[in-house]
Amino acid sequence: MKAVLCKEFGPVENLVIENVAPLKAGPGQVVISVKACGINFPDGLIVQGKYQTKPPLPFSPGLEVSGVIREAGEGATGVKVGQRVIAFPGVGGLAEELVVDAGLTFPMPDSMDFASAAGFIITYATSHHALKQRGNLKPGETLLVLGAAGGVGLTAVEIGKVMGARVIAAASSDDKLALCKQYGADEVINYATENLRERIKALTGGKGVDVVYDPVGGELAEAAVRSLAWMGRFLVIGFAAGEIPKIPLNLLLLKSSSLVGVYWGAALKADPKAGREGVAELLSWYDQGKLKPYISATYPLDRAAEAIEQVTGRQTKGKVVVVME
Repeated sequence: MKAVLCKEFGPVENLVIENVAPLKAGPGQVVISVKACGINFPDGLIVQGKYQTKPPLPFSPGLEVSGVIREAGEGATGVKVGQRVIAFPGVGGLAEELVVDAGLTFPMPDSMDFASAAGFIITYATSHHALKQRGNLKPGETLLVLGAAGGVGLTAVEIGKVMGARVIAAASSDDKLALCKQYGADEVINYATENLRERIKALTGGKGVDVVYDPVGGELAEAAVRSLAWMGRFLVIGFAAGEIPKIPLNLLLLKSSSLVGVYWGAALKADPKAGREGVAELLSWYDQGKLKPYISATYPLDRAAEAIEQVTGRQTKGKVVVVME
């Protein structure tokens, strides 16, 4: 089978495609015939050795896939050969086959296609965990989403609306903001041409926002913290801008506000039951037509490096997916 391999940590363009031996399921594992692999910002960091974890070399990047179970190992419960599934392996997805623990697979709804499924779990589960478990977002509250047209940002806009919030989407261009409006944003801010704090003040009558969802980091973070309402919550999702901001802690004291870390992958391992319940709710919302994954581009396996570079370069809207066929 073909696989994209990282043989040494370094630039994304150093990835190679090679034929490797077919995989075998161990106890509690399944082999998935991969149909599509979602590309996420951490894929580029993992390849460069800049992520929180470093997998042993060589490895295939690719955090999430959709496909069909080809083989189930001894003790792999709740799965069956031939079943269509979404999986969250963490690495290994950019290959024609993948071995993963059965507990990290989720049944695909019949209404879902493979490309949508491959781009679903990480972004939607991250935003669901962030807004529901970590941010305690309530109906009627105001949610500010930074990087709102990106992979996770757009799902936060969608889920915020499903949860009954007033959503302000902030992004760097008018075409990105137009997409956010299509996905339910009540108000938009172009932070490339507008002052973020002044626009938030105007849109909230000086009150500020109850929850900030920030996958970007960088210079916008402090302005967003300063724009929190009383007892507001700032959700730390990631640092796509490349800079980890340093927030003066007195800003939290003044408004009894909170900085809250969000890491869905670790939360899934710490509390698998809650994680699976969250994914089940998301898939039910998809079946009800409340969620509509936005796949902006698909690439074949031999252009996987290009797909990763598009995402890490913040040149895309929604999700980018590598398809095997």
